[in-house]
Amino acid sequence: MATNLAYSESSGAIRFGDAENLLRDIVRGRSCVFVTDEHVAACHSALFGDSEPLIAGCGEESKTMSAVEALWRGFMERGMDRSSLVVAVGGGIVTDIAGFAAATYMRGIEFGFVPSTLLAQVDASVGGKNGVNVDGYKNMVGTFTSPNFVIVDVSLLATLPEREFRAGIAEALKSGIIADEELFAILESHSVEELQSDKALLDDVVRRALKVKMDIVSRDERESGERRLLNLGHTLAHAIEKCEPHMNHGEAVAVGVTAAARASVRLGMLGEADCRRISAALESLGFDLALPCDIGHLAAAAAKDKKGAGDKLFLVLPQAIGRCAVRLTPRAELAQLLAPEL
Repeated sequence: MATNLAYSESSGAIRFGDAENLLRDIVRGRSCVFVTDEHVAACHSALFGDSEPLIAGCGEESKTMSAVEALWRGFMERGMDRSSLVVAVGGGIVTDIAGFAAATYMRGIEFGFVPSTLLAQVDASVGGKNGVNVDGYKNMVGTFTSPNFVIVDVSLLATLPEREFRAGIAEALKSGIIADEELFAILESHSVEELQSDKALLDDVVRRALKVKMDIVSRDERESGERRLLNLGHTLAHAIEKCEPHMNHGEAVAVGVTAAARASVRLGMLGEADCRRISAALESLGFDLALPCDIGHLAAAAAKDKKGAGDKLFLVLPQAIGRCAVRLTPRAELAQLLAPEL
């Protein structure tokens, strides 16, 4: 059953439906600049009308301050002012860069997102986080600034390569583990191919995953408590992305979620049956859950995670499918706690 979702009144709205028509109504009569990447510009050119978008790079290596500076200069060249609107069309890289650029240009102008990847639709485009990486460390500089709108159109995902589609499934499954056991059950019982081909099923998955995230964000916008739950699997995942850049975000999250489940079993917080169920679901969706390199190397990178306090990290651990908790964990314990052997 469809779930009606909205941000809080101060944060805009999530709109579901045909992106081209919704976008036309939003930008009509406004000074607007689109930001996208080369792939999306080629696949979804109708979304830009007669406008020539600013082109951002692809991949985590493009998520830098120099990319933001390039957008600022582009805004200036287009004569944008505080009444202007930025619309980012693309995946999480594009929305993060464009959102950060808009949130800081002239101390902040309005912006909105049209996410074109599943990962962006269920996670990256919502929640108000925008930022860039520093020296390979994820999202070290950024803002909490919500977009004025997010348009979610699952038909845009038809051009998405299967590997990128699967990456979004990992984030949706993560949401199920955090707070929606039924979402988890849907994903564990369907193949990637079924999810790609059944638009109604996919739409339900996206709405459910978004509801988990937005319910939490509405209670903790600036990540001072409950919002940390959304980082399930991400402490190790961000370390994997730094150490093994050939892995995409969803692939790294799948490994990170599995490691978190094992850690939770070690601590007596999760039953072994639920741990096996989590790893089995991820394996059935095509993820390789083996650590891509030595756990000591990964733990050293994970210890630099910004989500901590002094010599401890906020580690998210499943207690059951549909329920998680945050544990303040000494950074020195990560290697032992996240090791692959139970």
